[in-house]
Amino acid sequence: MGYASLSGRARTSSKSPQAFGVCDRCGMWYNHVNLNWQFDWAGASLINKRILVCRDCTDEPQNQLRAIVIPADPLPVMNPRTEAFLNDENDNLTTTVPLATDAITGLPLQNPTFVLTQDGQNLSPQPVGSPAGLEQYAISPLFENVTYGVTLPILSMNANGTTIITVTCSAPHGLSTNSQISVEGTTKGIATDGFYSVTVTTATAFTYTVAKNVASGSILGSTTLVKTANVGIPYDFNQIPQVGPTS
Repeated sequence: MGYASLSGRARTSSKSPQAFGVCDRCGMWYNHVNLNWQFDWAGASLINKRILVCRDCTDEPQNQLRAIVIPADPLPVMNPRTEAFLNDENDNLTTTVPLATDAITGLPLQNPTFVLTQDGQNLSPQPVGSPAGLEQYAISPLFENVTYGVTLPILSMNANGTTIITVTCSAPHGLSTNSQISVEGTTKGIATDGFYSVTVTTATAFTYTVAKNVASGSILGSTTLVKTANVGIPYDFNQIPQVGPTS
């Protein structure tokens, strides 16, 4: 018994001797034949971690390290019989010859494919592009909400270092306070281009307000175009609340 106690948990026999081995986890002595390789999942297969452990130290392979194996898709049905959904639709799609421009805005039209819903409502396409004479991105007309009038005979356009722009015409402009104009092609770009409500000062002059101060001087450019417009105003406002882009 004294000799056996030095063997840890290994069996000792002089008639049938067996090699000893130390468990790589707990460090106890066992018979080498009773130590097992530790395996663990790596992807879709088990791999040998190359450590020998006793029975008590042997872990079950960790399934969280195991790849998810998705079964194969089922075979398709031979000679299927599916519902004829296209023939069951009640919507009517008709294509007509595209028009050149819209009668209200002067916008070029896309191919006008008219879609009728089941209750007979006609969904008209949205015209795209800019109206003739207004090509800069500061002018953003909306279908059936913008009406352009006459081109104003601009003589000068000046900033006074504040947000006020003064416009002088070479002939009576015919505007009244809170009339709306569209402006493009000024030398300050989007800072003074856009839609604005005006304040009439004389029969040939008016002012409009932009979003930020503009350095004093003329903003009239060689391509400046100012036209009367009607873009509408939000409820409970008496002028266009957006007085210009902020940058």
